[in-house]
Amino acid sequence: MNNPILYSFRRCPYAIRARMALNYNKIIYEHREILLKNRPQKLYEISSKGTVPVLDLKDGNILDESLDIMKWSLSTNKHQNWYTEKLDLQDDLIYKNDFQFKKRLDLYKYHTRYPEFNQEYYRKKCVEIIQDYEERLNNSQYLVSDKKTLSDIAIFPFIRQFANVELLRFKQEFPKISIWLENFLESDIFILIMKKFKEWNQIDAGVIVNYPD
Repeated sequence: MNNPILYSFRRCPYAIRARMALNYNKIIYEHREILLKNRPQKLYEISSKGTVPVLDLKDGNILDESLDIMKWSLSTNKHQNWYTEKLDLQDDLIYKNDFQFKKRLDLYKYHTRYPEFNQEYYRKKCVEIIQDYEERLNNSQYLVSDKKTLSDIAIFPFIRQFANVELLRFKQEFPKISIWLENFLESDIFILIMKKFKEWNQIDAGVIVNYPD
């Protein structure tokens, strides 16, 4: 078999969005579940970063950035409509999420590691960005338009992490984005890609994933 191989970790937001794209585009692949505290040597051999997700295309090409995996998946599907409009805006939103919000989110979640400021300070820094999403959702069902796009899929796993720190407060302060997030969390595609896999070892093969139509 010559299916791509995905190295993944179930709860990683980057891996979640990669699996969402693979599911949406019906990519058959071999799933290898990695525990971050026990990363196999094989992972470092194909990507020196040692992070997930990594997609081995089995043609000599390795994709070790989740956004690259998502865009590659979309490129295989001529019927896809996640990445067909307002591409510059989508890319800007994803960039802001990946390079600004993610850093602020980590400070908020792990505030005890960064005692220079308290948790509330770090939360306010996250809220500066989330408030923009809330305002966008006053005008459309999703972040860019009335249909879901790559930017929604790329961003929601990180909002999920933020919400879970103080869930009730999140729902009270951000009603629009709470509904937006809940729609993703209750979707068939999210439930399917959050299936649990046993940790992969280098002796056995991974699990072939074939998403149904």
